[in-house]
Amino acid sequence: MIFALLLLFSATSRVELIPTQTIEVPAGDWGQFEIDMQQRPALVEAAFQVESGPQRVRMALLRREELEQLREEDAAGVLAMTEPARSGNLRYQVLDPGDYAIVLDNRSGSGPAAVRVNVWLDFAGLAAPGVVQLSSGRRLGVVLISCALFFGVAIFSARRLRRAMGR
Repeated sequence: MIFALLLLFSATSRVELIPTQTIEVPAGDWGQFEIDMQQRPALVEAAFQVESGPQRVRMALLRREELEQLREEDAAGVLAMTEPARSGNLRYQVLDPGDYAIVLDNRSGSGPAAVRVNVWLDFAGLAAPGVVQLSSGRRLGVVLISCALFFGVAIFSARRLRRAMGR
């Protein structure tokens, strides 16, 4: 029983898909990692840092079938992309099962780039909708309606109490 409880508490929802490793990306080309996401939705988190070579590498997440369009300079199928930089992070909520790829783009580089990469899948980190605030006019409307209802109930209750006490 204790062993089962330890297993339950040690279970994690975050999986390191690609442990920290350095990848050599040729000049004027790009490297890729394929991600099989057939199981369930997950938050894909990826980080990169250029260790040597050109200082401007870009990372992108896309469906595997969109790789051919990327070769033809068409980035329409890209789900998430970082700016060309020395380092960067990528976070994207993948909702549809399928085959995906993470691409390291060194097409603008004059030499090969050594890039350190980490990729994680977080199955519990499903993105909740962002916090939404009402406009100031709507907030005022909510406050006024709430006050009117409160005072209406208070006046109604006071009249009923006064009638009951007068009998």
